[in-house]
Amino acid sequence: MLFRSFILSGKENLSDIASVQQAALSFVAGRTVADMASLAAEVFDERLADKLWHEVLELAHRHMQAGTPVWLVTATPVEVADLMAHRLGLAGALSTVSEVVDCAYTGNLVGAVLHGPEKAIAVRALAEREGIDLAASSAYSDSANDLPLLECVGLPHVVNPDRRLKRIARQRGWPVYEFRSARSLARWSSRQLSVASAILAAMLAFFATR
Repeated sequence: MLFRSFILSGKENLSDIASVQQAALSFVAGRTVADMASLAAEVFDERLADKLWHEVLELAHRHMQAGTPVWLVTATPVEVADLMAHRLGLAGALSTVSEVVDCAYTGNLVGAVLHGPEKAIAVRALAEREGIDLAASSAYSDSANDLPLLECVGLPHVVNPDRRLKRIARQRGWPVYEFRSARSLARWSSRQLSVASAILAAMLAFFATR
């Protein structure tokens, strides 16, 4: 099932996003919001919770303890994104939203899939609503697909980056965090601890205000 595969793997490749979108909309059409909320909880508890990087969870907690709001920005359906943001204590989530009429999904989207440039558009809209200074904010991602998001803030960071994003980050002098190898928090400087807020780099992008 493409929809289930998408929310479990977080694949956001441009080559298959259209087919995943159509499959997802076909899957949810006619289902209730309560059904999808239940599925979202199942996905998080059984498939995602144990895949979170412990190092970045600790970094995110320190970031939030310093009073920095952290937002999840992902193409993942809003039911999964909102659940994750709530469970992890984040400020909120920006994600893909399906249309709901009479508590059931119509099979249409509200807006576009939050992928590529759409993430930057959503973050700019959030910044305008909340009075956030993007030049003093950070964004984190593992994928070159998220370059528009990284480029719309003053402090871009990359976490477990793909090959293209790693190359771009090195060319531009962006911080690169590699959590795939064991690293102790003791090896991080206080400045790095104050800005790091990526949590599930294999799937998600983050936007943090300072």
